[in-house]
Amino acid sequence: MDDTVLLTGAKGAVGTAIREGIGDKYDWRYLFHNPPPFDPDHPYLVGDVVDEELMAEACEGVSTVVHLAGDPRRDAPWDSVLDNNIHGTKVIYDAAIDAGVETFVFASSNHAVGHFETEREPDIYREESEFMLDGMELPRPGNHYGISKAAGELIGRYYHDEHDISVCNIRIGNLTRDHPPKEYERGQAMWLSYRDCAHLHDRAIQADYDYEIVYGISDNDRKYYSLERPKEVLGYEPRDNSAEYTFEGEPKDEV
Repeated sequence: MDDTVLLTGAKGAVGTAIREGIGDKYDWRYLFHNPPPFDPDHPYLVGDVVDEELMAEACEGVSTVVHLAGDPRRDAPWDSVLDNNIHGTKVIYDAAIDAGVETFVFASSNHAVGHFETEREPDIYREESEFMLDGMELPRPGNHYGISKAAGELIGRYYHDEHDISVCNIRIGNLTRDHPPKEYERGQAMWLSYRDCAHLHDRAIQADYDYEIVYGISDNDRKYYSLERPKEVLGYEPRDNSAEYTFEGEPKDEV
């Protein structure tokens, strides 16, 4: 792909996984909230997603937006998620439409469906559980941050229907760099490795679709998020599995 791909929130954990995993595949333009503490290998802008002029500049000449920016705190106060996550997503969608962007990949979150777990934990986190979410269910946010992510999915639904932009919402699980979290069943069930995260976003940039909600986790033995849709629609081929690690953090001998 020769067209420019805009990556907002490029310094965060998901942005880092993408930059490190597929940073050489695209003509990137990065957006950082603050000046980065390193020398980026692609052009970049610094500022807030609520800045309409900056977002217009960021989206100019862009074919795809991968939107990760926002307040990532699970306990973020309402004023912050309202401005940075909800209004900011609307601002960048407006800029994307005005610039003729074709594809919008939105970083949603497991917190958009957090209250599905409330009456089912801890059994839902175990391999023998048959309960599975597939992206077709209505949101059940577990906190204000989750509300903002559910709102972002809904904003994308509107812009797809109104302007025919392709939209993929990825409900990202528990992203860690090196290994699944130790002694934490929920984290193991929704684990997403860095390389699977990069690959999933690569497929979301490349694939053809209309409007999708998919789950972003590795192919863990214990999981309550279905990977059927990202595999079928995006061509996602996850390589990692939390069951393949001991919980001293090392891969098992046979892996």
